[in-house]
Amino acid sequence: MAEGVLFNVAEGIIGQLGKLALKEIGLLWGVKDELEKLENTVSTIKAVLQDAEEQQAQSHAIKDWVAKLKDILFEADDLLDDFSTEVLRREVMTRNKKAREVRIFFSKSNQLAYGLKMGHKIKAIRERLDAIAADRKFHLEERPRETRVSNRVRETHHFVRAEDVIGREVDKKVIIDRLVDPKIEENVSVLPIVGIGGLGKTTLAQFVFNDEEIKNHFEKKLWVCVSDDFDVKIIFEKIIESSKGKKPQNLEMNTLINDLRKEIGGKRYLLVLDDVWNYDSQKWDSLKKPLLCGARGSRILVTTRDEKVAKISKTIESYILKGLNEEESWSLFKQKAFEKGQEPENLRIKEIAKEIIRKCKGIPLAIKTIGSLLYFRNLEEEEWLSFKNNEFSKLDQNETDILPTLKLSYDHLPPHLKQCFAYCSLFPKDYEFGKEKLIKLWMAQGFIRLSSQNQLEDVGHEYFMELVWRSFFEKAKDHWWITRPRFKMHDLLHDLAILVVGLESSTFGINGENIGGKTHHVSIGFDLSTSSQIPATLFEANKIRTFLLPCQAWHPQQMVLNQSTCDAFVSSFMFLRLLDLNMTGIRIVPHSIGKLKHLRYLDLSSNDYIKMLPNSIEKLQNLETLDLSYCYSLMELPRNITRLVNLRHLNIDDCNSMTHMPHGLGQLTNLQSLAEYVLSTGPRRGGELKELHGLNHLRENLRIKNLRHEKNIELECKAASLKEKRHLEELALEWIKGDANEVNVGYDEKSIEALEPTQNLKSLELNSYWGVIYPSWLSSLKNLVHLLLVSMKNCQHVPPLHQFPSLKTLRLCDFPSLEYISDSVNLPPLEFLLIRDCPNLKGWWERRKDSIVEDEDDDNDYVFLPSFTHLSSLRIFYCPKLSSTPLFPER
Repeated sequence: MAEGVLFNVAEGIIGQLGKLALKEIGLLWGVKDELEKLENTVSTIKAVLQDAEEQQAQSHAIKDWVAKLKDILFEADDLLDDFSTEVLRREVMTRNKKAREVRIFFSKSNQLAYGLKMGHKIKAIRERLDAIAADRKFHLEERPRETRVSNRVRETHHFVRAEDVIGREVDKKVIIDRLVDPKIEENVSVLPIVGIGGLGKTTLAQFVFNDEEIKNHFEKKLWVCVSDDFDVKIIFEKIIESSKGKKPQNLEMNTLINDLRKEIGGKRYLLVLDDVWNYDSQKWDSLKKPLLCGARGSRILVTTRDEKVAKISKTIESYILKGLNEEESWSLFKQKAFEKGQEPENLRIKEIAKEIIRKCKGIPLAIKTIGSLLYFRNLEEEEWLSFKNNEFSKLDQNETDILPTLKLSYDHLPPHLKQCFAYCSLFPKDYEFGKEKLIKLWMAQGFIRLSSQNQLEDVGHEYFMELVWRSFFEKAKDHWWITRPRFKMHDLLHDLAILVVGLESSTFGINGENIGGKTHHVSIGFDLSTSSQIPATLFEANKIRTFLLPCQAWHPQQMVLNQSTCDAFVSSFMFLRLLDLNMTGIRIVPHSIGKLKHLRYLDLSSNDYIKMLPNSIEKLQNLETLDLSYCYSLMELPRNITRLVNLRHLNIDDCNSMTHMPHGLGQLTNLQSLAEYVLSTGPRRGGELKELHGLNHLRENLRIKNLRHEKNIELECKAASLKEKRHLEELALEWIKGDANEVNVGYDEKSIEALEPTQNLKSLELNSYWGVIYPSWLSSLKNLVHLLLVSMKNCQHVPPLHQFPSLKTLRLCDFPSLEYISDSVNLPPLEFLLIRDCPNLKGWWERRKDSIVEDEDDDNDYVFLPSFTHLSSLRIFYCPKLSSTPLFPER
């Protein structure tokens, strides 16, 4: 079991008791005394939990005591959640029901019966806890527990910058020499990089992959992460996606191979297959055969921990990667352990640090994690010496196992971070996750505790960033189509998460055989992607709190549920806090879902056939996140959705059949994210823009759809108060499509001016705007990173790009009147440029006599596109007047 879980459950129980006391509900229903006794008991147990959790590894008696305690604490937590939910339900009914119904509901007999029943349950739980508390014959110590450990704060740029590659210049040169060696006779040869986990094989491969000599030598460069799942078809799909920049859609194997040959046939390519575990020679031959169509000099670079893999795949002698030397290890350690990477003035601390480094055996991952751990220590000799002699000296680590070192870093996490990290064992290896979604998952389990007036999401951000700073999470590769960064866990850290979580969590396909009554969190592995049945063993864990289907791009279908199976599933797990049914193919959401009163997170996304939600969903008063994105047939939200008073995140992104928003949505003042707001276009009038007025906590992204091209619409637009939504990062404004010739362009120009957003915006989309001029506020968006302009029927130019100094992505689509893009040579650091359906576009800028770029052909009325220093992807489609234009000038 993950350490820290019980402490946080106990803390949550005390928190719930405090909230109930504030409402004086215990006094009202006659259970005040029992609640106070329960609080005293839990507080007594909480004080010794740290000592008990640390000692249980050495004592079976303590381990049994902790196991018994765990079961009862979870029961107490569920019982109090029942109680809190009932209190909340009565508050909502008081607000929404008619007076007569409220009087009946709150009659003395009703209250007395409920109070008597609840009092007996609380007393029974409390007496069992008292018995366990009295059974402490192990001399457990009471210790205060810290909730924050950091007393030094790094500067912001240290948090986000990519790690410098240290000590791999020689390795890089040797590998590049082998890859470009003209003496190798095979058309396509394979070079494996072999080394233990944590050595930095992937980092070295990236170092090679991005080298200028490699860029110039190979016509195609392709990168594929293979990991545990050596599925030949999936690997081909990934190769094609790496080449084309988009995923192939449901192609048969023969079609995939034909597409693959079109991409690499006759070309000298470099393909990196990262993290390969398969040593089945038949599978390897099936993969390699279609890859032999490359031109002479093509290379496949394989990274693997297993020498057997290298043996069956290699045609060039494997490169055995070694650890860093002492100087390189010290250089890496300094980056992680000391402020700004500066050596400590105290020479004794430096000596102690170097002794610690030697035990890391030159393994970069071990050095980084220990360095990150020590960063949060005071620079005092006694403290560092104590760490070396007492904790670090106990490590029994050989050269092929760094888990003990990583476990030491885990041991030093505060309890709230331990359970947050361990929860990530539910993800598959190499799974890429977004920060915002993971924080919502943590919130659903009650892992995030408010310590001030900050929002839960802000505290969750602090938790997340602490795990990033301590090297438990790392940033994944950027993609132009993803506006927010993605993260992942190193394979070894994923192994560590599974190790520390024990029976608390289970993933089918990895450790599903351990599932049972002790399991509280479950996820489904990809090996069940074609199954329509929930594994029978899952029903043994009838008190699970998490059912997760972690969706990965290459495994879009997790599990298909027929309706009866879905109904049975929802009815069987009444203690769920998180229910994920994304991409399960369900057509009707069971009415019984309203009985899941503990539910905080409900994901119904990517279910194409759901048209309506049951009215019973209004009973989920604890619900914080409702994800309905990509439910293409969903027509409307429940009328009484305003009863979900705790709702913080409502995601209806790309629900294209949605006709309107319900009235009263503005009452949900806890809302933190609302992906889309759909204005009514038909006879049924829904909520108007003024509903957004008070929702000033909105963050992440917001798309307003069906803005009308009407006179006097600016008053309604102004009522939305977008400028006050200071946490909003992405905004899309989408007008109703139609015939631009029938509309007065001035209407749109006034409405867009009234929709002025916060200056903190990072992404902006304007879609079907029929005005001629851009709004005055556009030039104030100095933080803009992504700009998308679509169906700008009357605009003849793009806003001056030099006013967006941070702009990295520019997309121009369906721009019929556009002839030239810019008249400035001061361009932002664009990395991705897409131009589509611009039939009159002639060039980047119009040629002038004083133009810096000269066009030698006087017959042409266009000028070359400028040379972008940072541009990594340029895509141009259906722009006939650019067809003969050289896209870049010669350098």
